[in-house]
Amino acid sequence: MATYISILRGINVSGKNLIKMDALKKMYEGLHFKNVKTYIQSGNVIFSTQTGEVKKIADKIVKQIKNEFGFDVPVIVLTVDKLREIIQQNPFINDKQKDIACLHVTFLKVAPNEFDKKSIEEKKSEGEEIEFGSDAVYLYCPGGYGQTKLNNNFLENKLKVDATTRNWKTANVLLEMAYL
Repeated sequence: MATYISILRGINVSGKNLIKMDALKKMYEGLHFKNVKTYIQSGNVIFSTQTGEVKKIADKIVKQIKNEFGFDVPVIVLTVDKLREIIQQNPFINDKQKDIACLHVTFLKVAPNEFDKKSIEEKKSEGEEIEFGSDAVYLYCPGGYGQTKLNNNFLENKLKVDATTRNWKTANVLLEMAYL
């Protein structure tokens, strides 16, 4: 058995795509996943299953959400090693001048093809920073994520990939929970 982390995009936001976490947990258990744990209401699930391809696991979850709840939700599945790697590669974490409460990571379902980096960087507000990894985009938003133009919808549009964003605390808690 291997442990995986799934992060769902766009559930329980502004009263749309509502899924209670106990119902989501039950759905995962119905897929024969083990040790299912959820974290906060935004669709973060840690679970164990036979080692497999993350894309197939994600597709299975997407299909079951559609069957049980009636809507399509992009799902990104990560191995524990991949989540740890994404966290360790954050270029902002060693800068003591940065408030970690202002850090966010946008997880990418797949590595984007070529994209216009300059057109994305032009949307930064004063003090904001953005760095691109192959599996994630790292954001520093001192004015708050709710105020940035570098939001999830914008990045998905520019990068042409499904993505979902979590604050730095959530990303780290998910990694910690994966080890429990």
